[in-house]
Amino acid sequence: MNIAVVGLSHKTAPVEVREKLSIPENQIGAAIARLCNYPHIREVAILSTCNRLEIYIAALATEPAAQEVAEFLAEHSQLSSHELNEHLFVLQQQAAVRHLMQVAAGLDSLVVGEGQILAQVKNAYKLGQECNGIKRILNQLFKQAITAAKRARTETSIGTGAVSVSSAAVELAQIKVQKLSDCRVTIVGAGNMARRLVQHLLAKGATQIAIANRSVERAQELANQFSDVSLPCYPLTEMMSLVAASDLVFTSTASTEPLLNQAKLAETLAPNQPLMLFDISVPRNVDADVNELTHVQVFNVDDLKQVVAQNQESRQQMALEAKGIIEAELESFADWYRSLETFSTISCLREKVEMIREQELEKTLSRLGKDFAQKHQELIEALTRGIVNKILHEPMVQLRTQRDLEAQQLAIRTLQMLFNLETEAHPALSSKSSRP
Repeated sequence: MNIAVVGLSHKTAPVEVREKLSIPENQIGAAIARLCNYPHIREVAILSTCNRLEIYIAALATEPAAQEVAEFLAEHSQLSSHELNEHLFVLQQQAAVRHLMQVAAGLDSLVVGEGQILAQVKNAYKLGQECNGIKRILNQLFKQAITAAKRARTETSIGTGAVSVSSAAVELAQIKVQKLSDCRVTIVGAGNMARRLVQHLLAKGATQIAIANRSVERAQELANQFSDVSLPCYPLTEMMSLVAASDLVFTSTASTEPLLNQAKLAETLAPNQPLMLFDISVPRNVDADVNELTHVQVFNVDDLKQVVAQNQESRQQMALEAKGIIEAELESFADWYRSLETFSTISCLREKVEMIREQELEKTLSRLGKDFAQKHQELIEALTRGIVNKILHEPMVQLRTQRDLEAQQLAIRTLQMLFNLETEAHPALSSKSSRP
């Protein structure tokens, strides 16, 4: 099996492209099933967040499998192959493994060290298992990546004071208005990102915060987590009246269609009424045509980069320490991955030698005749089995414990050739990257 990842992120694609590729959680199962039906793909896991869509695969052959993933993404997004390929990246083997570990640790995030991505990787792992996309190879890969991320966050300061997309949005709002305590704020949505918005707004001094959500009960559950303040909750049907009474609106829902557009705002707002919209959802909750309203300012996840840039420099040393941990976990995974072929070769060799032993033993016992005592037969059986085990022991130990990859591969190939073994080949975990 070959390991690869095909995807795009905030580093390779703007939000208007990313939102077309986004796969809602309730569609992940169908997407995995479809990808697993392609001829070269054997395992699939899908990581879909506001900043990235990455499809991890274990495949019989990387190049055709990557093409199959790109074909699926083109159909899913309704983008042409030419448009899509401009933004896609493909990483193979070691590069793909390192990438997932860095993603899980927050080193590839818009905000370096942010912690939300680890929970998203864990969820991708869980969904992949539930939908039968994750089997032996990707199971070990995701387990090792989660371990690497946990170590990076506990053994370094990479997670200390790390800002999330939500807190970056609040920081940007503070830059724009100076004093959040004077602002009337509406949050549309009641998920984890909305909770973080409330947390950071309160920390920055905001006091007038209302929550609008499709489910008022869920909004109230969110409000109850902040019992020291009053957070009035409203159904989504009252969203426009709340927007009209607000200075700042943060949108963070899983809606696949825009909730706010130019027509709705033009009808709701007073002439030239100023309003700031901070849309941290992908797909976007605010339609691009709102930018045509001169008195309304719209900021999306890509606009947060200017806030993030101010935090990057101080975090570089922490990131270097975390990368050292990831390299150690990468080597651990590489050892496991190499052991797959070692195990296959050893198993095949033992089966072949055992078959020869049994055939020769049967011939010998048949010549000795039926009168040959059963206990003598058992002694000869034990003798031949012991000889086989002792002959195989040293080569097997050397093969398992060989740390030099080239030497190990040479030994495996030599055994396969000398004994004419037919085993499933596992490619060396080398670093490759390409376009689909």
